Amino acid sequence: MQSLFVGAGILLANASIFLFQDWFGGGEEISGEVPKWLYYSFFIGSFLSIATILWSVLKTPEIPPSDEELAEINSHRQMSFSARFKLPFKEIAEAVKEMPNFMWRLSAVYLFQWYALFIYWQFITPLFRATMGFDTSQAAAQAAKMSTTYNVVTTVVALILVPLTMRFGGKKIYAISLLGTAVALFSIPTITDPVYVLYPMVFFGIGWAAMMGIPYSMVSKIVPQERRGVYMGILNMMIVIPMGIQTLTFGPIFKNFLGANSVNAMFFAGTFFVIAALLATRLRVTKEYQ
Repeated sequence: MQSLFVGAGILLANASIFLFQDWFGGGEEISGEVPKWLYYSFFIGSFLSIATILWSVLKTPEIPPSDEELAEINSHRQMSFSARFKLPFKEIAEAVKEMPNFMWRLSAVYLFQWYALFIYWQFITPLFRATMGFDTSQAAAQAAKMSTTYNVVTTVVALILVPLTMRFGGKKIYAISLLGTAVALFSIPTITDPVYVLYPMVFFGIGWAAMMGIPYSMVSKIVPQERRGVYMGILNMMIVIPMGIQTLTFGPIFKNFLGANSVNAMFFAGTFFVIAALLATRLRVTKEYQ
């Protein structure tokens, strides 16, 4: 369900990019000026972000705490400020120290997976300028069509993954999906037709659905239930940290080893997805958790 709603939301967001260009473009863009359609995109996005968060906060009912949970909350309130401040960090440190081996192996998959995804998102627009001769607006619109395509696939495939993972196991479906994403990234730079280049996004969309759902499902079954929230937070840290590493390291790699070529950057990302797929085959999930 998470994959379904994430895919549907991103689908609408990316479709808005080339729709806004058509509705609010207003002629040729002027170099050095932010296009009007881009202003509208940011303003609408800001409004929706605030509105949906407020809706969730105000409209979602909380489950009343049990007597034991209420007693724990009250004891927490009686602690000093410094003790309350240190407690979450202490709990995270203890959770990392006791983290299941499965999550350590998953962290290696995530390192290559999210590093590669960040490269894709950063370089897909420059890639279309290089391979198709598009200007910035055309390249951005084509990148939006790519994202729209793979999110359509994600929205459709998300629920199909449920019976597939139940039959074949999450690890196998996850690894195959990552390999399919690698195939997509290897294919994109070799296709110069703006329509045909959308076809690899079918594989990308399947991979994105798997990435957004299967790891969470597997982790939720193997971690202690009383620490599920902490470990889900650590799982999200495993997404952010590779992106931070990519931001700090890929610039020199791109300049010094890839010839500052966006095509080579996409091949590099595809290679990282192959590594992620191979590492995913090492995820040890006992039969009772599959």
